[in-house]
Amino acid sequence: MKTLFTLAMAGALSFSALANADDDLRALSDVNSNFKKINVLLKEGVGDAKIAIIDMNGHKLHQRKVHVKNDDLMVPYNLDELPCGEYQVRISTDDEEVVYTVETKERPIPTEELPLMAYGKLLDDDTINLAVIGLTEPGVEVKVKTEKGGRVIYEEYIDQPEGFKKDFSFNGINPEDIYLELTDALGRTRIIHF
Repeated sequence: MKTLFTLAMAGALSFSALANADDDLRALSDVNSNFKKINVLLKEGVGDAKIAIIDMNGHKLHQRKVHVKNDDLMVPYNLDELPCGEYQVRISTDDEEVVYTVETKERPIPTEELPLMAYGKLLDDDTINLAVIGLTEPGVEVKVKTEKGGRVIYEEYIDQPEGFKKDFSFNGINPEDIYLELTDALGRTRIIHF
């Protein structure tokens, strides 16, 4: 009975040592993602380790061996060429293994790099309807110019947040002879021909 109890205690202690091994490697490592970039941090004390990147289908995309000596080690991965989604980062040593799950996503396009969203249409022979949408800052300069020579025949600054619709009437001027040149507060431009 005493032998059985001793074996049970030894087994429990070795099992708890294995459970703590994962905690040790997790405490000495960290993984984070920023859009399609993944950074793996291994802290001093990890020693020899393998890092593997695994896709959503369980395929190993990359594996590398590293040795962490006296300083922390940052291992960057660039997944720009891969689809957005969940990836696993498996870090393993001879004694332990931890798996981190990270999600990659596209970097949003800054507003100033997006085109100015403006549309013009003819309502009749003398009237043009202008619609501007998606403004993040109020203010659009509207210039009506002649097709021949680019001379400004009308100019207006519309200080409206988010967007606006406005009709412009030109008696005696054919809409095909003019165009609209728009510039918003971010410096984005749009030219509309009719």
